[in-house]
Amino acid sequence: MWFERGEERVCGIIAYVGNRRACEVLVKGLKRLEYRGYDSVGVAVIRDGKIEVKKGAGKIDELVERLGLLEMDGHVGIGQTRWATHGVPNDVNAHPHTDCTGTIALVHNGIIENFQEIRKRLMKKHKLRSETDTELIAHLIEEELARSGSFEEALRRALSQLKGSYALAILYTGEPDRVYLVRKESPMILGLGGGENFAASDVPAFLEYTNRAVFLDDGEYAIITRDSYVVKRLDSGREVKKLVHTIGWTLEMAEKKGHHHFMLKEIFEQPSAIADAIRGNVEIISGLAEELMDFDRIILTGMGTSYHAALVGKYYLQRLAGVVPIVEEASEFRYEFGKLLNPQTLVIAITQSGETADTLAAIKLAKKMGAKVLSVVNVVGSMATRLSDWVLYTHAGPEIGVAATKTYTTQLTTLLMLTAALGGKRGWFRGEKILENLRRAPEFVESVLTVNPMLRELAAELIEKKDFFYIGRGLGFPTALEGALKLKEISYVHAEGLSAGELKHGPLALIEEGMPVVAIAPGSEIYNKMVSNIEEARTRGAEVVAFSDREETPGRLIKMPSVPDYLVPIVYIVPLQLFAYHLAVLKGNDPDKPRNLAKSVTVE
Repeated sequence: MWFERGEERVCGIIAYVGNRRACEVLVKGLKRLEYRGYDSVGVAVIRDGKIEVKKGAGKIDELVERLGLLEMDGHVGIGQTRWATHGVPNDVNAHPHTDCTGTIALVHNGIIENFQEIRKRLMKKHKLRSETDTELIAHLIEEELARSGSFEEALRRALSQLKGSYALAILYTGEPDRVYLVRKESPMILGLGGGENFAASDVPAFLEYTNRAVFLDDGEYAIITRDSYVVKRLDSGREVKKLVHTIGWTLEMAEKKGHHHFMLKEIFEQPSAIADAIRGNVEIISGLAEELMDFDRIILTGMGTSYHAALVGKYYLQRLAGVVPIVEEASEFRYEFGKLLNPQTLVIAITQSGETADTLAAIKLAKKMGAKVLSVVNVVGSMATRLSDWVLYTHAGPEIGVAATKTYTTQLTTLLMLTAALGGKRGWFRGEKILENLRRAPEFVESVLTVNPMLRELAAELIEKKDFFYIGRGLGFPTALEGALKLKEISYVHAEGLSAGELKHGPLALIEEGMPVVAIAPGSEIYNKMVSNIEEARTRGAEVVAFSDREETPGRLIKMPSVPDYLVPIVYIVPLQLFAYHLAVLKGNDPDKPRNLAKSVTVE
């Protein structure tokens, strides 16, 4: 089955040109894209030569009723369901956005890296209504249109000024019978019908109407009318001939990109999610690091997977920035740190949702005692973002599966970027060298994903096992904790993450013949110590599965790429996620909805 891997971004876009009422097609399509973004919704249609826009914060069904989205006339339109990356989720920041004249409207999926520079320039001549990077694109096209007179030429000139990723759907009242579509590192797919054409971020949006699709490549744009389409290169305007694909998916399969579960889809999205985390933070982290230089004490806190990210952050700060932080579970924070917090304390709170009750309680206590708070969050506009002094977004996009996968690796990516900036300013490491290596992390993760069939076979062999140990040293230790947590969460098998050095201080007594021990054993300076711990376990009958880049590693080897030590937590967790997934599925569990667990724990 064909599917695009590693192309998921953070919003859902749809466009339509045809004989149907555009609003009905757009709303249906947006409902099928709601898994991509669900904090705000908007639709624009061309009616009597003018653009009508209706948009707002909230879920689609609520906004259909409140805004009357199905009461819009017109046969050409665009829509978006948004996952905020710039600007909190509210009515003003919702897409579509328009230029000053109201003749251009567009929706955007992606991140503009140089938005601050562009915004500063445009504010002198344009009335900017929102906090978004997207609105700036409409004003750039407006400026270029005044110079060139050709909308197509103006579009190409405007986009040449952008750095970052974008998929765009654009209306222009001067050409009311067509929609412009653009792709640069964010997905855009054309749907070809009879007397009507579509475009969307993903196939489910138009699969009810047609199964004929054209997939735009990076640096391409398309123009659709009801009877035609053309694809061209952004850099040259040269026409490109494209292959038309026939999609053989059901709607449910299409929403999951051909995968059986959202969790598997999200595991495979990690290369692009990590790239988005880098792209979304590279501009702001340097300045933020300057502000964080002088704190006497740093405390990292979180719960569950976010707590494991905090543990990795501790290793990062110690090794790469010369900072000795404290790490505490958010549920214990209030009991331990009330009297230790002061204005010279920085609390780094890590929370995917920004609504985790224990983490919010820690943030509130820190603020009450005068400490400063930096939150690492995925959800824009969440409570944590409103309480904190600074926020770094992980830009992972919506994560439907309850067990964290791409949100964890993007937390680590963001923490490593912050640490690299701090370490560079403190003279401990060349921060730009760390960032250079980090930019290769998507490539390393892609290579790890190729062992997926081997991990499925391993899960089948170990399906009857009742207990697992996960062991690691250094940065492999929090990776062992997170790997064990994944197994517990979705396969309902007892698993314990351990510092490998702790084996002989008690846990070794539990090892019996055939017990699986999963070893995180990268070929770093602690490799020989890890080998000793592996042999301790094997001598007592353990069945060792070793994740290592060294061929001579004892036990059953899952070969990993050689990566810098600080990339081990990002790269090595991916096969552990896959193993947990396959074991859960083989046991008949639904990995997207594990029993007794919720995506966001909003009660203490």
